[in-house]
Amino acid sequence: MSKANIFNSFPKTFWVANTLELFERWAYYGMFTVLSVYLTNPVSEGGLGFTDNQRGVMQGVATALLYLLPILGGAIADRFGYKKVLLSAFVTLAAGYFAMGHFSTYATVFASFLLVAIGGAMFKPIIVATVSKTTTNENDTLGFGIFYMIVNIGGFIGPFVASKLRDLDWGYVFIMCTVVILFNLIILYFYKEPSVETKEKETLSESLKKVITNTGTVLKDTKFVMFLIIMVGMWTMYMQLFFTLPVYITQWIDTSDIYNSLPGFLAPVLGAIDNGKGVIRPELMINIPAFTIIAFQIFMSNRLKNIKPIMSMIVGISVIAIGFGQMSFSTAGIYIILGAVVLAFGEMASSPRIQEYIGRIAPKEKVALYMGYSFLPVAGGNLIGGLLSGSLYASLSNKYTFLKDYLSTKNINLANASELDDGQLYQMALEKLNLSTTELDSILFNQYDPGNIWLVFASIGIVTSVLLFVYNRFLLDKK
Repeated sequence: MSKANIFNSFPKTFWVANTLELFERWAYYGMFTVLSVYLTNPVSEGGLGFTDNQRGVMQGVATALLYLLPILGGAIADRFGYKKVLLSAFVTLAAGYFAMGHFSTYATVFASFLLVAIGGAMFKPIIVATVSKTTTNENDTLGFGIFYMIVNIGGFIGPFVASKLRDLDWGYVFIMCTVVILFNLIILYFYKEPSVETKEKETLSESLKKVITNTGTVLKDTKFVMFLIIMVGMWTMYMQLFFTLPVYITQWIDTSDIYNSLPGFLAPVLGAIDNGKGVIRPELMINIPAFTIIAFQIFMSNRLKNIKPIMSMIVGISVIAIGFGQMSFSTAGIYIILGAVVLAFGEMASSPRIQEYIGRIAPKEKVALYMGYSFLPVAGGNLIGGLLSGSLYASLSNKYTFLKDYLSTKNINLANASELDDGQLYQMALEKLNLSTTELDSILFNQYDPGNIWLVFASIGIVTSVLLFVYNRFLLDKK
């Protein structure tokens, strides 16, 4: 089949849904890739100054709800219609993003993030269900590959724009997210329901009873439940790309060599000047997987179309683990780049195949509901991953904690240290020790081994791959 015929095999609604996905991901990742830094950076450096544990709880709980609530969102969409629920989702998302940029206390920022999670939960199952309903067994691998590429286009543009805006003012990031989501209201006009089945009116109690009944039916499938539980491990590991890596890069990674190696015209585009030194912001470093996926997803989808989804997932998850492990050895930015590229190929081999696998086994008349359950392991992985990110980073990798310990072992007391935030304390330590930032970071890195956190998360990925292999080897019905 020619390329033209391949792309013409998808109806208009498929492309409209993918466009909605692109802008929603633009807004979400524009916020999410900078959120860890925004929440934990010292107030003196423009952040909110929350602790690692506070960050972990907020991100874990909010993102878990974002992926858990689609179980209800899918049922609501099947009952009231996809287009109406999409409209509600976009209004809710816009309100949440706007509020996040206008509050600074922990409770109000948390509440605003929860609003974003609710809006996202209404949106997610509808778009995935639309993709599933507008593809066939002959083109579903390519269809989900295109969908995943679109996700990453939005996930690439959002952080790039956010990185430039946050250097002007953090508030501009959230204004951008709000505007981008509102633009989806225009695109929604061209969206057509993929299903024409008539929906009978039900009371709220009847709808909830139906959700409970359907939930019971789905959860009776022991093999499916086991699959969902195993996949929690993958998402626990993978979400560290957004939970932990931005903070880790900010605190530990020297990106000046990467900045200095860029051609003159690219340096100001991809980098920024921070305290007189050229750097690459962490959100652009973790954008490398998105760029890699944009470039290679169609190629990978075509190469993997004859490989069973579960086998592709087993290999892909192991490769993601290798990518994370790569990041543990040095403060040099090149190790982050190499790890991110390796991680991206593992992601291409695993993540799109998960939704493809579930999409194939879901009854067509209940696709939205079943796709809601495809987000269940993502919810568990986000919750566990967020909590682990906060607690493990606080104990294994926090530079300011190590700095305080290092100063105490050297019997160095800084004047008014209790009144300083972490950023101010660090600057005073540099002056007291007569060291450069690179020198002090190197001392702390070599003495405290903060990169060990990546070996912990990589181990979770390897265990997940082994469990998935056992699942595939000893349970029948391998799809």
